[in-house]
Amino acid sequence: MAIAKNRKNQKLFQILVGAAWIDGVIQPQERTYLQRIAQEWQLNEEPEIKIFLSELKAVQPTECYLWLEEYLENYPGIEDYYELLEKVGGLIYCDEYVDIRETRLLEKLQSFDPRNKTNMSGPPWFLRKIRKFYQKVVQEKIYS
Repeated sequence: MAIAKNRKNQKLFQILVGAAWIDGVIQPQERTYLQRIAQEWQLNEEPEIKIFLSELKAVQPTECYLWLEEYLENYPGIEDYYELLEKVGGLIYCDEYVDIRETRLLEKLQSFDPRNKTNMSGPPWFLRKIRKFYQKVVQEKIYS
């Protein structure tokens, strides 16, 4: 069971790396976010994760979208979807600047909402909640 969880986390982390590269560059806040998640999930020593963290090879948007679709095919549960949405949203909003390519990624992710396959708008309340949370964190860091 732990192996399956570790593999799922590796796949999710791979998507996060792709999301960080979606605008062509990893921002310092995104780098910190990725390093924190890798440490939290104890992925730092995984060879594939080390390559991603080294930033030696940029991830192309097409790769990110492919990984996203594969992940959601393999982990179609509502909990997996919301974990993915939360982590990607956290990454995108961590640097207080949302590029149009990041917005498109979130829109694509919302289109996979398992609760409502016909509604492409997704749960905007959830994204607002993520955004408020990360804005609060950033504000606290600025003024502390």
